[in-house]
Amino acid sequence: MNLMNNDGRRLRRSLARFAVFALLVAPALPASPLAGQDDAGADVSATLDALHEAASEADFDRYFSLYADEAVFLGTDATERWTREEFMDYTKARFDTGTGWTYHMLERHIAITPGGRTAWFDERLENANLGETRGSGVLVMEGGGWKIAQYNLTIPIPNEMAREVAERIRNLKSG
Repeated sequence: MNLMNNDGRRLRRSLARFAVFALLVAPALPASPLAGQDDAGADVSATLDALHEAASEADFDRYFSLYADEAVFLGTDATERWTREEFMDYTKARFDTGTGWTYHMLERHIAITPGGRTAWFDERLENANLGETRGSGVLVMEGGGWKIAQYNLTIPIPNEMAREVAERIRNLKSG
């Protein structure tokens, strides 16, 4: 019986300590770390959908309104790292011909920070010229809306072909 009383006192002290901890820490935590995540994910997805639609329509102004001021675009070639301004120059020449590029989204994954100011994504895409590609990147909340801070377009290479492709790239660079 004495043992049970000691255990009971220890349990009460532990619960009291936890209650004090909870009172001190709880106000600093968000009410729900996932509150609004579904809405934010839908907004991020809508921004990416709008990006692909504007590119397909060669709508320069709409397309670049979706990029953050300090955005970077990484293309499929290892040398393609463009600041927003550099990518605007390239894209303007292309879009002025009335030709954009069309990617159809096959699958998309989005993660958002608990504070809701930054989002990461990856998406599988289909393109008539390149086949299946992958887009990945980061969006930030800027000016009250989601803006693309980095977009990385890649062409996934099946593992069975990776060494052959790497060798062909080495030969291309050395030749």
